[in-house]
Amino acid sequence: MLLLIFGVVVLAAALAMAQSESPPALRVRPVLRILGIILIGLGLLTSCVKQIDAGFVGVKALFGKVQDDVLASGLHVINPLLEVRQIDVRTQNYTMSGIHDEGIKSGDDAIRVLTSDGLEVTIDLSVLYRVVPAESPRLLREIGMDYEDKIVRPITRTRIRDNSVYYEAVALYSTKRDEFQDRIFKTIDQDFKKRGLLLENLLVRNITLPASVKAVIEQKINAEQDAQKMQFVLLKERQEADRKRVEAQGISDYQRIISESLTERQLQYEQIQAMKELAKSPNAKVVVMPSKGGVPLILDAKQ
Repeated sequence: MLLLIFGVVVLAAALAMAQSESPPALRVRPVLRILGIILIGLGLLTSCVKQIDAGFVGVKALFGKVQDDVLASGLHVINPLLEVRQIDVRTQNYTMSGIHDEGIKSGDDAIRVLTSDGLEVTIDLSVLYRVVPAESPRLLREIGMDYEDKIVRPITRTRIRDNSVYYEAVALYSTKRDEFQDRIFKTIDQDFKKRGLLLENLLVRNITLPASVKAVIEQKINAEQDAQKMQFVLLKERQEADRKRVEAQGISDYQRIISESLTERQLQYEQIQAMKELAKSPNAKVVVMPSKGGVPLILDAKQ
């Protein structure tokens, strides 16, 4: 467009010099005329050909009025009077985090919400969304190019605060986290669709509880771990008691069986066999067999 304007200015200057018959004007006038025609031609060529980059669509506007049809990526021949705005239709990430410089906004940009039990919980969130190509003219017409600040950020933060009041802080942190994420996804997705945006995913990155609640949870976890440890110790002791009981029962049964099977004659026979073994010993030379019921006497030859 600038080449076209500059060419018109140069051609107009050449025509203005047409009435002058001075030698310098006669020499410069043809050059300006040719230069003006060339610039106008280049300006028309560049104004009529528009390239749309990959991942973008072109939204056309004529004298401020946005047209409904869009230009896909590639080269297009258009009316040189049209103004074409390129809109990114790729997946975009809008992060709100309490960590410095991690989110879109510098500093602490986490979402602070109140739960059903009146506690303040801090949530870090990432919103994955994209512009619907066919809805980009309406988006530009009704909202403008700063749709992140006007739509994405305020709707997301508002819907999270609206839905967090249905959950307790501890449940939101643990058992109800997925349910909470699905719930806010549905509500935000409905609002985005009304404005030409498509919500692809909603990632609850971190939920931070108040320090007092954290301390209570840690105490509860420690108590549960101690209880589990005590149960293990009791189970081990119970198993050891059962083992000793079985062992004692076995010894008792053994002694009972032995006492019932031994007779007087069996004992005398075992005694005679023992005396024979002692007599064979090199240290025992004399074995005195006592009368019935007495204790045998062994005399060692070395004594």
